[in-house]
Amino acid sequence: MSTDLAEIRDAFSFFDSWEDKYRFVIDLGRDLETMPETDKVEANLVRGCQSQVWMTSSVDSGSENLHFLLDSDAHIVRGLIAIVLAAYQDRTPEQILGFDIEGLFEELALLQHLSPTRGNGLRAMVSRIRDTAARQGGA
Repeated sequence: MSTDLAEIRDAFSFFDSWEDKYRFVIDLGRDLETMPETDKVEANLVRGCQSQVWMTSSVDSGSENLHFLLDSDAHIVRGLIAIVLAAYQDRTPEQILGFDIEGLFEELALLQHLSPTRGNGLRAMVSRIRDTAARQGGA
């Protein structure tokens, strides 16, 4: 997955209709790193998501950056995961905890165009990532 926030912001400003933005989000999900089936277990499920979402994480021993692997059984959710990972992937715990993800969602008008249950699931993913960062030594 190599999409960065600048590309996502540019695409969201380029597309006029939400139908086009949804297609873009779904396309983002196609490029996600695939999670091994062996990691799709109960312990890795993210609670609060409408669809099934699994998350694992690891820490780079040299940089202390966190690497996340998330996957879902829903195409749109995989795209939302890609947006979240563009903000958080391979960052330090401090960078993760300091990033204004709600501001990003507002800038993209994302939550206004998702069902309340999808929005809650998106926040559940963010919460799990932030909890992981806090446990790894973030402020």
